[in-house]
Amino acid sequence: MKTCLIVDDSRVIRKVSRHILESLGFSVDEAENGLVGLERCGEAMPDLIMLDWNMPVMTGIEFIVQLRQRSGGDRPKVVFCTTENDVAHIREAIEAGADEYVMKPFDHETLQIKLQLVGMG
Repeated sequence: MKTCLIVDDSRVIRKVSRHILESLGFSVDEAENGLVGLERCGEAMPDLIMLDWNMPVMTGIEFIVQLRQRSGGDRPKVVFCTTENDVAHIREAIEAGADEYVMKPFDHETLQIKLQLVGMG
């Protein structure tokens, strides 16, 4: 079974994302910020990471930069989930190592399409 880590400070977003991902056959874990997310990755590197941009403790960009420097940190597909939709933000996320980008709020179909684009669909 494919594994996914949802890193988002919103409990509602984590719950909605978990529901969609579990319906797509993923085993899902959650982290409420980037620091906890990195700890989870240290325990077991997931196949997919759904990553929020704006979080307390550690931003999504700080998280992905640290993740990609770790041993095995290049393996997970990372999909940024955010309300920021300008080109500069998208470019920054991709340059930092994100594989794809999805706008909040997203639905089952939108997320499924993004996952297919990164080879996780």
